[in-house]
Amino acid sequence: MLPRGASSMPPPPNPAAYFPPPRVTLPSGLEILRTYSGAVIFLEILFGTIVWILVAATRIPLPLLQGWVMFVAVTSWFLSIIFLCVFLFGYANKIAVNWNQMDFLYHGATFVCYFGAFLLQAATTSLHHFPRRFNSTAQEKILSDYEYNISIAASV
Repeated sequence: MLPRGASSMPPPPNPAAYFPPPRVTLPSGLEILRTYSGAVIFLEILFGTIVWILVAATRIPLPLLQGWVMFVAVTSWFLSIIFLCVFLFGYANKIAVNWNQMDFLYHGATFVCYFGAFLLQAATTSLHHFPRRFNSTAQEKILSDYEYNISIAASV
């Protein structure tokens, strides 16, 4: 029997115990390169460099479209290097942020930007057979065959 006034219900839990402060679960130092996140960042840097080189190697027939492609490639390249350096040099342990959420948001935003850049680069590539000037008698194409092949590689 319970003493008078005692309840068989346990006391309510402390709400602070259910919402701990954010923790860094991604490793710091060179160990970040052994995680999926580190591998994705490394691939973003590698492929961003390749896209940057391929687009810069062609004439820019449509500056508005390919300008966005270059902006995405260069900006993502720099941000990926900064994001990787935050983990390599251990700054992630000093900044109280939920790094798992930041990692997810960063890669998601980068994916959306790269997908948009892919669509614009593919649109530029698809205009290969159209003449450069519609009023001209010369049938110069928007992209030469060599630039067309480079543009396909940049799209992929």
